[in-house]
Amino acid sequence: MSKPRASIYQRYIPAVTPPPEFSGSAYWLIFHSGKLLVTETEEGTGIPLVPSLEQLSMAPVRTLYLGTWEDLPCFTAEVPAESLEPEGMAFRPLRSLYEPLDEDLFHLAGKGIQMLAWDETHQFCGKCGTATELSQAEHSRSCPACGLVSYPRIAPAVITAILKDNRILLAHSPHFVNNMYGLIAGFVEPGETLEDCVQRETMEEVGIKVKNIRYFASQQWPFPHSLMVGFLADYESGDISVDGEELDHADWFSLDQLPVIPPPISIARKLIDWVVENHS
Repeated sequence: MSKPRASIYQRYIPAVTPPPEFSGSAYWLIFHSGKLLVTETEEGTGIPLVPSLEQLSMAPVRTLYLGTWEDLPCFTAEVPAESLEPEGMAFRPLRSLYEPLDEDLFHLAGKGIQMLAWDETHQFCGKCGTATELSQAEHSRSCPACGLVSYPRIAPAVITAILKDNRILLAHSPHFVNNMYGLIAGFVEPGETLEDCVQRETMEEVGIKVKNIRYFASQQWPFPHSLMVGFLADYESGDISVDGEELDHADWFSLDQLPVIPPPISIARKLIDWVVENHS
């Protein structure tokens, strides 16, 4: 089974502290209000490559080092919402950069925004309320009073392509734009395996049972802090039934007559494309 993308670590090397001897330009993933500052040129969309935020006339609320991107240091920073856009740059909602931005860079930006959110919400100890300290050895914040260590958290979720007689189950949610249809997905609950979650979410959302559950691939998803784990499964029994709230319609679609489906960068689309390629 083919994988949907190469590892981001071919271009990105994670680290906690920047090299002390470095003095040149660095890549900056700069956010405010969930928006990323990008460069916009005829060549496409990118991220700023500058020595410091001062060069952009910006004062950061918080800054974290992420490692190196294509052999140059990479930082992520949060700036005030009133920060002005430098010439040739603009703050864009991260979701809107789903396709314009390089795929690896989009996922690195996803890491950046999640790290900033974690840092913001763990300034104080959740156990005793003492101000925490940022570690210089790992991505964590520790409490000097009680010793509690807080690490960045992710929420695992499953997403499943369900097959029946060379047809695929696709579902529509009221909040989907452009009448798009997607796959069955949901967050893993305590006490569940990933396969348990596939079965439960499928039954809860569309009222059917599945079998032959097999792993496909995974994708980080920063909305807000998920890890999407993709599966394939076969229909076992039951009739489609939706609740009218989370989903308002679901059906079996022929592989040569699909509705509007998610964009290519998403693991949902990669699953659907794989099914079409291998089952048509």
